[in-house]
Amino acid sequence: MAELVSREMGKSIGESAADVTDDLENISNKIELAQQYLAPVILDKTKTMKNVLYFEPHGVVAAIVPWNFPSSNFFITCLPILMSGNTVVFKHSEECPLVGKLFEKILREAGFPEGVFAVVHGDGKVGDMLTDQAIDAIHFTGSSKIGEFLYQKAAKKFIPVVLEMGGSSPGIIFADADLDTACKQTFVERFGNCGQVCNALKRLFVHKSIFAEVVERMKIMAENMRVGDALDYSTQCGPLVAKRQQKLLQEQVQDAVDKGAKVVAGGSVPKGLQGAYYLPTILTKVTPKMRVMSEEVFGPVLPITPFTTEAEAIMLANNTIYGLSAYVYGGNITQLKVVAAQIEAGQISINGQSFFSKHAPFGGYKKSGLGRNDGYFGFDAATQKKVVAEPI
Repeated sequence: MAELVSREMGKSIGESAADVTDDLENISNKIELAQQYLAPVILDKTKTMKNVLYFEPHGVVAAIVPWNFPSSNFFITCLPILMSGNTVVFKHSEECPLVGKLFEKILREAGFPEGVFAVVHGDGKVGDMLTDQAIDAIHFTGSSKIGEFLYQKAAKKFIPVVLEMGGSSPGIIFADADLDTACKQTFVERFGNCGQVCNALKRLFVHKSIFAEVVERMKIMAENMRVGDALDYSTQCGPLVAKRQQKLLQEQVQDAVDKGAKVVAGGSVPKGLQGAYYLPTILTKVTPKMRVMSEEVFGPVLPITPFTTEAEAIMLANNTIYGLSAYVYGGNITQLKVVAAQIEAGQISINGQSFFSKHAPFGGYKKSGLGRNDGYFGFDAATQKKVVAEPI
């Protein structure tokens, strides 16, 4: 499965193998959560009656997911829907059709009746046609533009939606941060999966007193990152998913350069490699009006901006239409908690702590989405709630 993921979308084989390992562990977690959440709940009772809350399936759910985590997106999105008793029409990205077919084959071999999990293939037009059908709910992961379109369609049908959409997650490094931890973690959060992660750290704000040192550390790590064949275990950054993604990234970086940004590292297509590669890139002297700051950047590019005060850092972090995730680093935990409370994002990491767990919901503020995936919330979104007043 890991090799198939790497062949289809270019993720380095080491990252693909790690994803699949986590996905398999996720199955056990989802089974445990399903047993806890889906059981009927007695809300209250008297000597003669009780109110019982039941969780029922919606029916037919359209699950539409992107290419950046081909296996993980299936497990996170589809497992709670299926475990809750729904049937699924699954549309994976046209960039990784074989992964979707593999899951369909696995479920059939596991004993799922025909039609309980059906896969459709194609581009956005197919997703549009799918959501025109007699479906009972939509669960979508992808761009904010498509998410808004599906939200409008769902509103006309009066059906529930879960939308996990784009992000331009900020990172803030305060002057008293442990720079070894902050820089290493920031680099992983930005350049993992070749930068093609919805909740990746995509805009970095650094206190002016340590700005030069942080930029230099990022420059060194970017220049030393191994770019190459996705199936080579020594590769740290494989190709982008497609040539069109490479072209978009080039346009976003060129826009920044044309408006005065400085390329500290990378900023171009590597020589000697055939495919949709792009060098890990560090930019400074960026402004909010540049595309690398105002748009979602899906690739290995990190713009870095200095700040002076805590208030300025929070303002810069929130200056976006998105609100998926955020990352803050510093020596004063009390201060970081205060900052986290003021950042408009669905999940925030303090000093590199992971916000992923089997119980935690995942989703964003503003145009990063609507509703939540994962944890108990995945089952909540996959079910209707019915209260029955029963005699005892």
